Amino acid sequence: MAKVSKTDAEWRAQLNETQYRVTRHAHTEPPFSGIYWDTTTEGTYRCICCATPLFVSTTKFDAGCGWPSFWQAIPGAVNERRDTTHGMIRTEILCAACDAHLGHVFPDGPGPDGLRYCVNSASINLEPKSG
Repeated sequence: MAKVSKTDAEWRAQLNETQYRVTRHAHTEPPFSGIYWDTTTEGTYRCICCATPLFVSTTKFDAGCGWPSFWQAIPGAVNERRDTTHGMIRTEILCAACDAHLGHVFPDGPGPDGLRYCVNSASINLEPKSG
């Protein structure tokens, strides 16, 4: 996967303030506030920064946490990194192409791997299924 690299000024020009804070500085939007937390529209969720496909709607589920949750990422689209901020040990998830912060992955999901990708709405854009 080709890496996407931009300057801070380029990211600021492309993203709104919430998108910038979440994706480039690992902030978290408040629960139940993002546009996709309860969306059921079919399609592909892409990185808001570089449009890389990250998740498909068939893996989205209601985790009750207030953020979009998926039980699987598109293979190779998401990288993981240890996160020890806020006095916790978690696994951060990032776009593999541009290193945008997406959210975190937890071992309490319903899928075959038992994972829950908990994603900020501000870090993704839904491309609805055509037809």
